[in-house]
Amino acid sequence: MELIGLHAKKIMEGCKERARDAGLSFSNETLEYIVTNRDLLELSPKGMIPTMYDYWVHDVEVLKEKGRYELYPGNPYETVINTRPPISFYNDNNPDWLNVMIFYHVLAHVDFFQNNAFFKNTWDYDFLGRALSEKRIIAKLRAEKGRWVDYVIEFTRGVDNLVGYHRELAQLNSHKPDRDQRTLDYYFDVFLQSVKKARISEYLKEVERYNRFQKTYGNQGTETFFLQVKKEHPEFEALLERHLKAKPVRRMDLIEYLMEKSDFLNKEENRWMKSVMEVVRNTALFFAPQIRTKIMNEGWASFWHETLYMADDRIKGHEVDFARVNANVTALPRVGLNPYALGMRLFRYIEEMADKGKLAYAFERLSNTRQRDAFDTGLQAGREMIFWVRENFSDFMFINTFLDQDFMTKNDLFVAGRRLNEEKMVWEYYIKSKKATDYRAMLKGSLYHPPAVTVDPEKTKDGSLYLIHRFEGKALVSEYIPNTMLGIEFLWGGPVNLETQEPLFDAPSTHSPLDPAPGAATKEAATSEIKWQRILYTMKDRKLTKKTL
Repeated sequence: MELIGLHAKKIMEGCKERARDAGLSFSNETLEYIVTNRDLLELSPKGMIPTMYDYWVHDVEVLKEKGRYELYPGNPYETVINTRPPISFYNDNNPDWLNVMIFYHVLAHVDFFQNNAFFKNTWDYDFLGRALSEKRIIAKLRAEKGRWVDYVIEFTRGVDNLVGYHRELAQLNSHKPDRDQRTLDYYFDVFLQSVKKARISEYLKEVERYNRFQKTYGNQGTETFFLQVKKEHPEFEALLERHLKAKPVRRMDLIEYLMEKSDFLNKEENRWMKSVMEVVRNTALFFAPQIRTKIMNEGWASFWHETLYMADDRIKGHEVDFARVNANVTALPRVGLNPYALGMRLFRYIEEMADKGKLAYAFERLSNTRQRDAFDTGLQAGREMIFWVRENFSDFMFINTFLDQDFMTKNDLFVAGRRLNEEKMVWEYYIKSKKATDYRAMLKGSLYHPPAVTVDPEKTKDGSLYLIHRFEGKALVSEYIPNTMLGIEFLWGGPVNLETQEPLFDAPSTHSPLDPAPGAATKEAATSEIKWQRILYTMKDRKLTKKTL
């Protein structure tokens, strides 16, 4: 790898000026490297982080990618990583007009990394430097402990999708509530529900009474309300003081719980394993926001590379070249998902809707097609709106909020079904649905959504760890359960129980994974027809048993 030349760097600095003038916000310093395709193949398994720790799976991925490249060679346009400063990688044979497009795309990615709220846990440190330090730690331990380091890495990576990313994010965004707020929270969340065990009707009356006090007494409403509460419930004040003095319960994800509570890991000779587990956990937390914002991130970068490129006077004479390359990147497929294309079109749709004032209840009330098409208040708030969305949304929120029937119609989208033509013995694709609800369901089904598996402290006793899978209508992938629980048993140092739910029977599938079950109009309808049973898996002495609860 080597830094780009001065000529290309001058082009990048020009792109930075134009991008900032358009409203993008990013750090002044960036690093751009020229890499070969072989470099990219070797960096890809490490998430493009050159200093990430070494692991045997990375080598397997490199060999796989090399074989794939020999069969299907192609040059990636760019890759950018969320470090301080941001680093991006480029091929050495890009012409200037292509670099202009690529640099705009990269700068929009950097803007997204440094401003989207879901990346807040990555803002205060340089992951590249941390990764280098952690790589040295693992290399030192590998020299001392040998293959056991790789066992610990593998066992921890088996549950690294369960890291408490959203809890970490909530802590970064939280502020310490004042006494009035904590008193209010205790009264409605704890005292009424757990101490007094009030009925729903009584609870709602208290909410109405509090609102009435607020309206009547203004700033003194809360104080006046609780004077009345203390008269009615003399024990309230003592219970409140006890609650305020109590230390908040610290919620831990599975990796944290193992590191803190495992007797095996806390033995003097095994404590080194916790350092390896911490490295894996930090890496998982760093990549967590990227996998949850793929459509938005790529859509935002595509939106801006197209917007800024078309207004750049340095590309005159290459409009056709740009159109050809841009079409390859942002074409909307009839079957499947292109995050660049979908995200870019959604951002353009939001901008257009906000410019015309259509993101309002007055527009939603309209049912007449002509009135909806003609609706235009001249608000011109589109650019401001898309920056707000970029700052606050993830893929799920993005799709669930803005992908509506008008967007479906505008872009001629549909859910494709697949059926077997038994006469010709070929699969046929057909239009299954043009409803926005079905298309959203299909997209949300493809989004990253790890299972919610937590430790039950009350049932974790006698040296056994008890895990509960919070069932959300989707069973765990059964083929991964044995190896994952084997790893947890090793790290815990004792038996491990996992409570989950599975369907009563598995019918053979003859339809596409994107389709609802046969005879069901939607995925939700298909799920409601399945009968589920509670299952308890137990891993003890490296043997897995299963029983129905």
